[in-house]
Amino acid sequence: MIWRKSKHSATSNDCLEIAGSADDLIHIRDSKRAADPTLIITTRPAAWAAFLSSLRACARD
Repeated sequence: MIWRKSKHSATSNDCLEIAGSADDLIHIRDSKRAADPTLIITTRPAAWAAFLSSLRACARD
């Protein structure tokens, strides 16, 4: 699984990381506690993209 975090977090370890899987599961974890269990969201790729888009829009406001 490939974990990604926002490019805005730079080298900070105080962020959320996400990883997608082939079966449309989105895994979310706290970067400070990478060994802990992850939150798993089942969603369609289009719904996840819309969610991220809405977050980006809020960040610009």
